[in-house]
Amino acid sequence: MTLPPKVYTWLCGLFASLGSIIFGYDLGVIAGVLPAEDFKSVMGPRYDNANLLGLIASIFVLGCFFGMFPVAYLADKFGRRVTIQIGAVIYMLGGALQTGARNMDMMLAGRFFAGFGVGFMSDLAPLYQAEIAHPSIRGRLTTLQQFMLGIGAFIASWITYGTSSGLKGSQAEWRVPLGIQIVPALPLIAFILLLPESPRWLAEKGRWEEARQSLARLHANGDIDDTFVLAQIKDMKADINKARDIGESGWKELLTVPANFRRLALGYILQFSVQMTGVSAIQYYSTVIFTTMGFTPNRILLFQSINSVIALIGEACCVLWVDYTGRRMPLIVGNVASGLSFVVGSILMARWPGSVQNNAAHYIFIITTWVFNFFFSACIGPLSWAYPAEIFSTRTRAKSTAITSSSSWISNFFIAQVTPIAFKHIGWKYYLVFAICGHSNALFIWAFFPETTGRRLEEMDALFENAPIFVPGTSYARVGDRHAGERELLGGNFAPGDLSAKDSHDPEKASINHQEL
Repeated sequence: MTLPPKVYTWLCGLFASLGSIIFGYDLGVIAGVLPAEDFKSVMGPRYDNANLLGLIASIFVLGCFFGMFPVAYLADKFGRRVTIQIGAVIYMLGGALQTGARNMDMMLAGRFFAGFGVGFMSDLAPLYQAEIAHPSIRGRLTTLQQFMLGIGAFIASWITYGTSSGLKGSQAEWRVPLGIQIVPALPLIAFILLLPESPRWLAEKGRWEEARQSLARLHANGDIDDTFVLAQIKDMKADINKARDIGESGWKELLTVPANFRRLALGYILQFSVQMTGVSAIQYYSTVIFTTMGFTPNRILLFQSINSVIALIGEACCVLWVDYTGRRMPLIVGNVASGLSFVVGSILMARWPGSVQNNAAHYIFIITTWVFNFFFSACIGPLSWAYPAEIFSTRTRAKSTAITSSSSWISNFFIAQVTPIAFKHIGWKYYLVFAICGHSNALFIWAFFPETTGRRLEEMDALFENAPIFVPGTSYARVGDRHAGERELLGGNFAPGDLSAKDSHDPEKASINHQEL
């Protein structure tokens, strides 16, 4: 049975995001590992050093940050698939070191190498997905990054809950959860090269026949003479030829070409703003936060497990709806909701801390955390990866997303290091930082982020050259017809490497005769 092209493409993107399961699992598992008594014993007296304890969690994202330096070169040199494979191998080394850790130094080394490998995979999965996708389902592919991350966190939370209950006090309580993280890397290493290579990377390398064959596999059941395939090849050629008039691709053009710098700034700020919602503070230190509200460690692990289910529901909603709602509106609504949840959380922590007997207030605090997690997972997290992956041209995409992703990692590291110290010295007032930032994030996105839904990747250069800096009230702030790009390609009425016709991005009732997912 032959799969419809959009289904096949979506499944390719799904497999490529296996690395995101690893990412989510590793982020989620550490919260359940840190409180284990045997883990504390193996780590030795240095476990009581607050800075080193924070480093166990945060050195993972520091590894992700340093992984950004080679990933751009390797992805442009060897392709997207091979670089994902390299990342998975490095991650397995880190996972093995963590599982067999005999002291603090071995654990820190394992966390760093695991992060280094995850940096490769998390940067390239949405990039690869964006480059293989039909315009109308690009959002559904690139937001799989966060959905699969949620699956990883879901698995980690329930495994750590189970081992803390059934294997309490033993080495298996923490070594088993850490060992399981290696499993998803195995199929990724074994089978990633069976997927089609990114046709846009092949085109950028001048391998046009291979690019055409790859597009045919993805979008036309192997038919290299399909109208949709030939139109995309024409579009890519125009885009690449226009870009080559500038000269060889280099890092300098990201800063010197105004449209490139604008995109780089928006992507960098977006990724940084994600951490300023407070997600990492809750992710890494929920045990500490919930303890201040009077809950026991076992009850806290149960709350975290429920939280992972809520996150998964939110991420599934995003995957299903993002190509209808657009990119701007979910980011704005999600940031406002996250800011409000921290306003309520701040009031509850200040007025009814764990030392005050008020179970209703304490459980409302847990509910506000769940509300935050739903909106973050449905609106903010998935799009923080999807938006940067689709706004750059092929010649600069790997370099640009490496820089924008590094913003996420360095801010994540900063929050992970600062949070335990902040809670120790200023307590509930630390929550106000995230209450304020949620609203300022929403305001910035409303003001400066053009809408990209339904547009072809090859028109992104023209979009950011033409869109005004302040976009509210213009056509660039509106959600266009998600089928417009495909309809133009199929009808041959597009300007290769340039913006779609203005009326193509007005909502239409007409349906596209290409296969739907």
